Amino acid sequence: MTVSKALRDATDVSTATKSRLKALAQQMGYVPDSSARGLRTKTTRLFGLVIPSITDPIFCRITFAVEERAHELGYDILLAHTLNQSEREEQCIRRLLARHVDGLFISPVYRFAAEARIYQEILARGTPVVLLGPPAPFCKAFPGVETEELIASYNVTRHLLKLGHRRIAYLAGPQVAPWAHDRFEGYRRALREANLDVDDELVFQAGGTIEDGTNAALQMLNENCNATAIQAVNDLVAIGCGTTLLAQGLKIPNDISIAGFGNILLADHFRAPLTTVRQPKYRLGVAAVEMMTQLLHGERVQTRRIPGELLERDSTAPPKAA
Repeated sequence: MTVSKALRDATDVSTATKSRLKALAQQMGYVPDSSARGLRTKTTRLFGLVIPSITDPIFCRITFAVEERAHELGYDILLAHTLNQSEREEQCIRRLLARHVDGLFISPVYRFAAEARIYQEILARGTPVVLLGPPAPFCKAFPGVETEELIASYNVTRHLLKLGHRRIAYLAGPQVAPWAHDRFEGYRRALREANLDVDDELVFQAGGTIEDGTNAALQMLNENCNATAIQAVNDLVAIGCGTTLLAQGLKIPNDISIAGFGNILLADHFRAPLTTVRQPKYRLGVAAVEMMTQLLHGERVQTRRIPGELLERDSTAPPKAA
């Protein structure tokens, strides 16, 4: 009993005894059994982290922040990838619940349905959950952390308008994702304030990948929409679009300006460093762990929205006519 108390820093064991026993344990290579400790404390000191993929340049930074902050608090992370598939998401969450994690960080796989059974089950179990991204109807019962998507996108459009652009094409994101809707609404709001109508011929359904940006650029060229600037839903789409335009002989920003969203590492190293929004990825991860800590202490928390910062780089300039 004295050994057990010493190794978990109990207050009723002297400092000298603790030091002596810990030194012996280290010499013997002793590692505490976390499973046994969990049976006693009713906790596992484990968090589940459910994201689309660690290769996603946004989530790799968020993951780093969550793991680093959790490590400081004495928690380990169990990582699961959904690959943006709802069936896989359910499997991942069930496996993590089976490991009795103390809490879950989830980037939801967005769907049009108003309800999702797995989220109802989590709510019934009472497992603390922090969403990484805006809520949708099926997961609105849970708090989360997110970027101020609408305002950040609005600022990008305002930047292009101030440069003198009036025909600004928009490469939209996945229709099912709330963050994509917010970014499009920011674009629309800035145009309305400038007394400009949203021209359907300037809106192209893209998605979220470099390939999606490539396809959108080809469609723009085929339809000859005469845009002088392009605003993409994220940096990957912007880079795919920009690479295609450059391959067609257009110059950025001399012939056409382009802006993204997210500030991934590649954005600053694109052939024309990309004007974009610095998404507060690390701060989102830290805020998520802070919220989880509050939930574990029985406190009520609300969704936190963190502003993004407009970064003006070489990919945007006044249009030729100006």
